Amino acid sequence: MPSVLLVGYDPDAIPGVDGTTIRAMIDQQMNEFARLGIEANLVHVVADGSAEPTLVAALGQRPWDVVLIGGGIRKSDNLVELLEMVVNLAHRHAAQAAIAFNTNPGDSVQAVQRQLR
Repeated sequence: MPSVLLVGYDPDAIPGVDGTTIRAMIDQQMNEFARLGIEANLVHVVADGSAEPTLVAALGQRPWDVVLIGGGIRKSDNLVELLEMVVNLAHRHAAQAAIAFNTNPGDSVQAVQRQLR
């Protein structure tokens, strides 16, 4: 069974964003992963001192086939240091994993499937 770790910015920590809507989109994608037989786990980070240990723990849970880095981390110039950290930690702790990028929480399955082909 393929496995994916989705790394996203905590939607409740983004000013002006409706966390409930984002979480509903994520839940729909998680259900679709399950339907497709892809084991998917989700970890949320924020730009503070907790991000690195949180992510290292998640990356160490198992060998991942894909690590998906969400658009909430990638799209903000203010989060470039967090993005660099996430990419480098994925490279260091899950070197066997392909890296995927979604454009929004609703296209995570498609982003992962591109890397599983």
